Amino acid sequence: MAGTINKVILIGNLGRDPEIRRIDNGTAVATFSIATTETYKDKTTGETKSLTDWHNIVLWRGLAEIAEKYLKKGNKVYIEGKLRTRQYVGQDNITRYITEVIGEELVLLSSPQSTSSSSYVAPPPPSEMPADLSTPSDDLPF
Repeated sequence: MAGTINKVILIGNLGRDPEIRRIDNGTAVATFSIATTETYKDKTTGETKSLTDWHNIVLWRGLAEIAEKYLKKGNKVYIEGKLRTRQYVGQDNITRYITEVIGEELVLLSSPQSTSSSSYVAPPPPSEMPADLSTPSDDLPF
């Protein structure tokens, strides 16, 4: 096989309103987290259990602007993109790593303004993360 694939597809609910920033050249960047929940039956007890995972999402340009206008905590969304892991040095001078989904497609599955779904495909994000986004938000729900 000649190539590789880095593809993520998630359907989940926003854990908080998107945080929107504009970098030096005016490009919009949105960050937020979504929760995906998987339910299963415990083989030992027969009890139905659920497991929730949180995913850090980063949207650029037009997708970030759509997120700013339409996404709110609790909304259900479809996100398609790729995984990206980056490192940063915390205030305690310890190097940490964070894995994010760089969104390339966004479909609004629920919205207070509309019952219809809409989608937008953005151009690819810059190859490097801007310096002003080098530390993650402290209010992540995990």
